[in-house]
Amino acid sequence: MTAPLLQLQGIHKRFGALVANDGISLQLARGEVLALLGENGAGKSTLMSILFGHYVADAGQVLVDGLPLPPGQPKAALAAGVGMVHQHFTLADNLSVLDNVMLGTEPLWQPFSRRAAARARLQAEAQRFGLTVDADARVGDLSVGERQRVEILKALLRGARILILDEPTAVLTPQESESLFATLGQMVAQGLAIIFISHKLDEVLRVSHRVAVLRGGKLVADLPTAGVHKAMLAEAMVGRRVAPPVRQPRIPGAVVCELPGTPLALRAGEIVAVAGVAGNGQQALAERLFGEGHDTVVLQGRTLNNRPREFVAAGIARIPEDRHAVGLVGDLPLWENAVLETYATPRFARASVVQRGAARAFAAQIIERFDVRGGGLDSPARALSGGNMQKLILGRALSAGTPVLIVADQPTWGLDIGAVAYVHQQLLDAAAAGSAVLLISEDLDEIFALADRIAVMHHGQLTDARPTAEWTLANIGLAMAGEEREPALGRPKPAHTPSGGGRAATWGPT
Repeated sequence: MTAPLLQLQGIHKRFGALVANDGISLQLARGEVLALLGENGAGKSTLMSILFGHYVADAGQVLVDGLPLPPGQPKAALAAGVGMVHQHFTLADNLSVLDNVMLGTEPLWQPFSRRAAARARLQAEAQRFGLTVDADARVGDLSVGERQRVEILKALLRGARILILDEPTAVLTPQESESLFATLGQMVAQGLAIIFISHKLDEVLRVSHRVAVLRGGKLVADLPTAGVHKAMLAEAMVGRRVAPPVRQPRIPGAVVCELPGTPLALRAGEIVAVAGVAGNGQQALAERLFGEGHDTVVLQGRTLNNRPREFVAAGIARIPEDRHAVGLVGDLPLWENAVLETYATPRFARASVVQRGAARAFAAQIIERFDVRGGGLDSPARALSGGNMQKLILGRALSAGTPVLIVADQPTWGLDIGAVAYVHQQLLDAAAAGSAVLLISEDLDEIFALADRIAVMHHGQLTDARPTAEWTLANIGLAMAGEEREPALGRPKPAHTPSGGGRAATWGPT
């Protein structure tokens, strides 16, 4: 038997009363893809942070090629060949590809930069793994898929033999995902070992050789991928059977929201999804519907002023993408965050004084109903994991009656399969109760599961929202890449321009 390339032996890590990792032992061989699964708060991020040297384990050790890694030293992990590609890329948009991959690889006292040698190495690695990229291109001008290639090349040029991929397809088109899978195949064929972290179980079953599942800080499954199925993995992750929500046909009601100058009209009882690769204007669209834009929004025949408070008071429930900077105030306790948008309403205030009892009771209901883990009512929001922050925001938006409009911007980003199923059911129930729902998502499985109609954004241009049945995965991927096709016929379609001489539906850079 060949000795394993990586060994995690008896890893323990505690944060106060919370046991994040409880005696976890794993092995990874050369040329193997290990999928690491677990619900939010299961301990995946902590375990990878220990492997990469960001955290120091309370007990246990990490060995690479049989040699122990010094704890808490990212430089030692890099030197041993551990590389990581984060879900959110760490690239300098204003620099070239070559400059990005060279950052941090040369000593400060070196009298000149060895760019020619670095360029040759970059081209050699790109050719070796089929990662086509222009070394002189400005990173800010690259597509998301191309940026991911640069991140992978950065790790490879630093000598990575063990590559950690965190949600690697979260922001890719279907075509870019296929390209990534082909690259992974070449990597493992040449002996690289890969830890693949994803909530997309179809991808896990496709690319991995083994699957490890964490639950509550413990390793509850470590088995070959062959012979397992999605339902088995989902149950191992959450400890119970996960029933996917079912979208029932609904007859949409009257138009409740319009954005002048665009083809977008949202009806009561309907879910309209906007698909697109990150950075194509979806955030500007969301900000407009949050009351933070410069263009008008018409809700139930009334033109709203660009003030978030007015939008909330008019019945728009907001689920922002950036939960850290926009969704929550990290230093405030959970109970205050739960009423952050409604604390001045009669439900929670009397004579301009916040009624703490009512606010805390509301927050407790959200924590229980949405299974927010990692803190109590008085814990600061920053103490929560990203997924649990998202649950708190969702609970705040969906627990205050029946909104006229729900704007859900990446609502399940970072959530485990059980939480995703619950959120999906909540959005479907809200639509059934009469709310209009605008879903902005980069997850095509989510869009096809929930949407009655789908529009696509590319370079700030918004297509018409067409019935979901008219779209295919291939056509929507082409539209996301700017090569729109008529869904039913597969013919090229010109960019949409509103009738009546209106302004084109454009947000963000073009």
